[in-house]
Amino acid sequence: MPRYCFSLQVRPDRRDEYVERHQAVWPDMLAALEETGWQNYSLFLRDDGLLVGYVEADDLAAAQAAMDRTEVNARWQAQMAEFFTGIDGRAPDQGFTLLREVFNLDDQLSRARAESTLS
Repeated sequence: MPRYCFSLQVRPDRRDEYVERHQAVWPDMLAALEETGWQNYSLFLRDDGLLVGYVEADDLAAAQAAMDRTEVNARWQAQMAEFFTGIDGRAPDQGFTLLREVFNLDDQLSRARAESTLS
């Protein structure tokens, strides 16, 4: 399953409220994420507002497009947009910066084990 990591910048003065909003995400939003292929989805927030997200999806662009077609996502993104800087009027789920994966332990262990059994 492909892994994706992304970053956004939460306004530091809104950090606590952002965290609070994510303690009880709407049930219909949770269901929509699951139904559109978002798996193992986590958000991590640094004290200065740096938000790092991790998600697994067969195809992130397809999962995003499927979410774009849901009414609940439009409502959620409209409410969340005020928490972010640097998204230039885009919805947060379209304004994030994808990060390139440079290391994965499981991938390298699998490769190393396969190579050692072939030698």
